[in-house]
Amino acid sequence: MRPRATLRPWPLSFTVPSWITDNAGLFWAVGIASVVIFFASLLIMPALVIRIPVDYFTHAHRPESRFADRQPSIRLLILIAKNVLGGVLVLAGIAMLVLPGQGLLTIIVGFLLVDFPRKYALERWLVRKPIVHRPINWLRRRHHREPLQIHKGDTDARHQPR
Repeated sequence: MRPRATLRPWPLSFTVPSWITDNAGLFWAVGIASVVIFFASLLIMPALVIRIPVDYFTHAHRPESRFADRQPSIRLLILIAKNVLGGVLVLAGIAMLVLPGQGLLTIIVGFLLVDFPRKYALERWLVRKPIVHRPINWLRRRHHREPLQIHKGDTDARHQPR
């Protein structure tokens, strides 16, 4: 017969309320950060979503950037800033999955900003999903913008992200 494993009880000196009182500053900082992120997402996400060109997802290849004709050093600076902002939005969106805020929408907009190989194919594949394009088009309608044009016929394997 095997001996039974015994569970050790929590130390009597440690309780959840004592942890909260011992770390009150951290508790308040996380609470305030959650509220700030929530209201910032309510302001920033619609502004970014309505700026997506109507025909952005209709091309076989990514349309040329508005910054393509700029000086290379300026273009590099813009590219770095765009990727950093995208990364921050993806991380904030992941946090908003458990904190107040528009988590999925924030993650999607963050991915739209970050550059990586085959990103455009992934964007097109994601935006064709009704669970993604319905809220985006709802936001665009609220701000008197045309809905995104999405080609629904591009569902064969060669258009799916790899």
